[in-house]
Amino acid sequence: METLLQLVQTINGYLSDYVLIIMLIGAGLYFSIKTRFIQVRCFGEGMRHVFGNFSLHGGKHESGMSSFQALTTAIAAQVGTGNIVGACGAILVGGPGAIFWMWLIAFFGMATNYAEAVLAQQTRKVEADGTVLGGPVYYIRTAFKGKLGTFLAGFFSIAIILALGFMGCMVQSNSIGEACQNAFGIPSWAIGIAVALIAAFIFIGGTNRIAAVTEKIVPIMAILYLLGGLVVLIIRAKYVPETIGMIFKYAFVPSALIGGGVGEALKIAVSQGAKRGLFSNEAGMGSTPHAHAMANVKSAHEQGISAMIAVFIDTMVVVSMTALVVISTLYAGNGPLAGGAAEGIAKTNMAQLAFGSVFGETFGGAFVAICLLFFAFSTILSWNLFGKINVNYLFGKKAVRIYEIIAVGFIFLGSCLSNDLVWELADMFNQLMVVPNVIALIALSGLVVTAEKARKERKDK
Repeated sequence: METLLQLVQTINGYLSDYVLIIMLIGAGLYFSIKTRFIQVRCFGEGMRHVFGNFSLHGGKHESGMSSFQALTTAIAAQVGTGNIVGACGAILVGGPGAIFWMWLIAFFGMATNYAEAVLAQQTRKVEADGTVLGGPVYYIRTAFKGKLGTFLAGFFSIAIILALGFMGCMVQSNSIGEACQNAFGIPSWAIGIAVALIAAFIFIGGTNRIAAVTEKIVPIMAILYLLGGLVVLIIRAKYVPETIGMIFKYAFVPSALIGGGVGEALKIAVSQGAKRGLFSNEAGMGSTPHAHAMANVKSAHEQGISAMIAVFIDTMVVVSMTALVVISTLYAGNGPLAGGAAEGIAKTNMAQLAFGSVFGETFGGAFVAICLLFFAFSTILSWNLFGKINVNYLFGKKAVRIYEIIAVGFIFLGSCLSNDLVWELADMFNQLMVVPNVIALIALSGLVVTAEKARKERKDK
């Protein structure tokens, strides 16, 4: 295990420090410029489209999902462990400044996610029985014909099955297990069994059951978490200005807090922001297009603007709440981490300590554990669906049931394994997904621009 952990960490070092930063920021900048910063121009339109379709009862669809169901399924994938444990990990390793880089990645990522959703809509397939299939493998094959397209699509499919269907779900169940064990004293393996069984029941119900669950869980869990965070910020109001100042200060001089040389510390802060930003909002990773492809909408542009709002909600709202709560309680005002890392504080218990400092250790720990349970469980549902689509692409429908059984086993296994190894494996496969996905997005950028122009023409009429 230790040898494997070191090997994976080495690979991740090169991916997150170089490949990931160049590709994610590069793609975000490219699509921001190509679409004339659609994340700014169409932000209001996107908000109206998302909240104008708000419903906890979208109903069943013979083919695909409603736009709001597709959105909540995508947000369920995005708003998970990364928004609590991942954000805490970024702050702990890269300092409060890592949050600034997560914001920057998310801002440009909104344009990238717009492109992903548009292309997913434009290249989706509808089978004879009404099943809607879409995602990066379909636009990769559109972008590249012949053996290159086959290879890149196959590489992506294998990476996402391992990243989300197996390793990613292990991360989610691992975090659920640890949080519940810390808060309630229930063994993590027992939590793992319960989560695996409930997930299996929902998997069996197919796309409609997953959509019906996520459209209810996602809004409720987000509101609950944000309200709890808001209470903490009100009580710690005098430290909020200092908290915001620390995010911007340590974005450029993180060495003052995390030590080391200026260049190395800055690289760590940026790298943590990019890596945890990807794990949190998934823009450019190629996961959420599977959900957006299923949306029944009038135009690809409609789902594209919904997709970019999903990134905003994930990072600018939920991750920011985690960051403000953690920094205002643990760093600001001579908090326990004001001088840097402290013994006994890890990414898995930072949020619980932060909320516990205001709500009390017992209630604070329980609050975070419950929120994390809903966040992570909804992510498991969405990620399983995305993996299923790619299993169907590679091996056909008969392999889907086998995949679901194996996935349930990984959910339980995640609650029992080393946290560091689980996170590193998930990070590695997440980052490998980015490569073929971003290459295809750039190759098909003309179709993205055409979709945005078509929206303008319809509006002019």
